[in-house]
This record gives sequence, structure tokens and C-alpha cells, in this order.
Amino acid sequence: MSDGASEHGEVHRREKLGLIDQLRWVMRYPKYRKLLAIRLVSQAGDGMFQVGLATLFFFNPQNATTAGGVAAAFAVLLLPFTIVGPFAGPLLDRWSRRNVLHYANLVRVGLALILAVLIFAVPTHWVIYVLALVTLGVNRFLLSALSAGQPHTLPTHLLVMANSITPTLGSVSAVLGGALGLVLSWVSTEALRNAIALVMAAIIFAAAAVLALRLERWELGPDEKPTTSLTQDFRKVLRRMTDGVVYLTRRGTPMYGLGIMAIHRFLYGVNFIALLLISRNLLSDPMDADAGLATFALVAGVSLVGNGLAIVLTPTMYQWMSPSTWILACLGISVISQALLIVTYRAPLIFVSAILLGLGVQGAKIAVDTIVQADTADAYRGRAFALYDMMYNAAFVGAAVLAALALPDTGWAPGVFAGLAATYVLAAGWYWVKVKGVNFRPRAVGADSV
Repeated sequence: MSDGASEHGEVHRREKLGLIDQLRWVMRYPKYRKLLAIRLVSQAGDGMFQVGLATLFFFNPQNATTAGGVAAAFAVLLLPFTIVGPFAGPLLDRWSRRNVLHYANLVRVGLALILAVLIFAVPTHWVIYVLALVTLGVNRFLLSALSAGQPHTLPTHLLVMANSITPTLGSVSAVLGGALGLVLSWVSTEALRNAIALVMAAIIFAAAAVLALRLERWELGPDEKPTTSLTQDFRKVLRRMTDGVVYLTRRGTPMYGLGIMAIHRFLYGVNFIALLLISRNLLSDPMDADAGLATFALVAGVSLVGNGLAIVLTPTMYQWMSPSTWILACLGISVISQALLIVTYRAPLIFVSAILLGLGVQGAKIAVDTIVQADTADAYRGRAFALYDMMYNAAFVGAAVLAALALPDTGWAPGVFAGLAATYVLAAGWYWVKVKGVNFRPRAVGADSV
């Protein structure tokens, strides 16, 4: 069957499926269910792991109470991943992605156990920070592997529904893991609580590693094996990433999607840091770390309602509009979310704002993930998602810098929120100009030509 005929058939099937039908069909694919199980278990461990280090990085009464302090913490956490990101692409386009999920989780098991010992015995040692960064870097590598491998588990016309379910349920799983970790604060001292959380995270990572073995070695790709050695690939990593950028730019829709997601992530990052500071310094006693954590957890939890709405609305709206049009709608929703914060930082408007931004960010991300997965040849998917990760993290680092310069330590600045709303409008205008008249051209798994 020709590419055109295949595309027509996929679109026809997609349009005939309602929301419930799409859910039913997505869950009928065994490989997708296996991949989803790996993500859910792995991200539950992420949530538990983050609880083990939360007081260390963000909510210690002596640290992260100012815009500059929070910005520095995020820069330390994310900038290294932005630098090493290009090296993930060649690995994901060369190694069995199933094996990446298995062995990377095993590496996290060892790192989490070492951290558990250190954080109990010497909780302020610099080695803890280094190992925590390495562990978080492995996590980002895992998420890229999950995204690059997902098109191998489903037909292209079901990727929108899969991208609605997978990342959002992964986030919910991380929150549940984190909530379980917070329960430990009621039954143990801080040092013991953190150590126990990290040990439990190690156990969950081990379970995720075992679940990965239910997939065959090459079931998640890559389809074609490189003819060059890994050493040669690393020597040529900049050229290979450049080739990936050229390819994605020529395809059009994937690069436009990556660009708008980076802008969205940048604006979301400023908002995220503002809400963290508001929770820490306005809605709670600045010297009460637990109260600050609980307040911010509440605001973040409310935003999950928006994520849930994105799960339902994105595939539903996709029956009447293209992914690009839905991205524009999500940008409009995000404009409203920021406009509300110009008025006040108090409930209920801050909760409504969090829900709307959760919907706008997650809805746009689902659409961008779908465009990048379906409109990128498998030989370039690893590099595409490595680039995605680089841009994603770099945008948040940039947001941290802007937040440090523009936000007061209280976090609430009506002028900043007005600027964020205006930038969303400009971003929507740019994206509309880029995608106007461009048809979304989903590619079959394994297609190589441009």
C-alpha cells in the first residue's frame, strides 16, 4: 500500500473512532500495555525519589526561599542534562530501547540505594548532589526512550489517544509515589524518612526493570542498525544532531511543534517558579518547610485536574481539528490562565489558573508528542526526542534565569503574569503563521524517506 493510501486509511479509521472506542482500542494492544506498565511503575519510583530529596533541594527553611535561590537550584538540576542531551540521540537510535529501559532502571536502583545510605549518614555531603543529578539524568534518558519506542506499540492513528493517556497517567503515578513518600513524614524523622523513601524508590525501579523484560529486545526499535561504530557516532554527534535538526526542519511540522513546546515550557517554567515562591512565602510561613511543601503540593495537585481534562478533551477535539489547531487552542487557554493571576494569587482564582494551565500545557504536549512521533522517520526519532529533551530543559533553565531577574521573592508580580499572557499570544501568532496551510503528514513506523 502506498504512503498516501496508508495515510488515508489511518485518518479514516481515526475519524470513525469515538473517545471510548479509542480508549478500548489503545488498551487492546499488548505491547502498549506493557510499555504503559513500565512508565507507570518507573514514574511512581520517580515521585518517591523526589520526596527523598525534596527538602534537600527546594523546601529547606534555609534554602530556596528567594527567586534567585530557586532559580539556581533549577539551573543546577537541569543545565547538565541540556549539555549532555545530544549524546542520548545516537544511543537511542543504536541500542535496543527495551534494553535501555531495563538497564537504566537497574542503574537507578544502585544509585538510589547509595543515596539512601549517604542521605541518612551524611545528609549534607556534596556527593549526594552529584549522584542525584546523575540519577535524574538517567530518568530523562528513560523518558526519551519511552517516547521514541511508543510508535512501535500502536498504529499511527491511535497515537493521539496514547499520548493523552501515557504522559498524564505517568505524572499521576509520580504524584501517587510522592504522596506515599510524604506519608513517611508522619511516622519518622526527616533523615530516616528520606532514606526510607529512596530505598522504596529503588525497589520500584527494580520492578520497572523487570517489567521491561516482558518486551522482546527489538520490539521498541530502532528498526535499522547504524553502520558506524558508537565511537564514531559520538565523534560525529554534533553533525548527527545537526542532520536531525535539518531533517525535522524539512519535515516542517515536527520542528514547529518542538519550537512551540519550548516556548510553552519556558513560560510554564516562570509560572511554576512563581507558584512555588507564592506557596512558600505568601500562602505559608516562610520558615515552615512542611507547610510550604504541603501548600505547593496542593496547588500542583489541583493542576492535575487540568491534566485530566487534557486526557479527555485532546482526543475528543482531534475528531474535529488537527493537532496544530488544538495546540493553538491550548495556547489560548494558557493566556487566560496567566490573565487570572494578574488579579490575585489567592483562591479560588489561583486554583482555576492552575487547572487552565495544566490543561493548556498537557494538551499542547500531547499534540506535539503525536506530531513528532508520527511525522518523524524511526531512524531520526531518538535524535528528535533527545533534541526535544534538550529544548525542554534549556527552556526551563531560561525560565529560571528570567524568574530570578523579574520575580520578587514573594513570587507574585502582576506585570510578569501580564507579560507571560502577552508572550503566549505572540507564540500562538508565530505558530499559526508557520502551520497555516501545512498538512499534518503522519508517517508509518519504519518509514525513512522525507
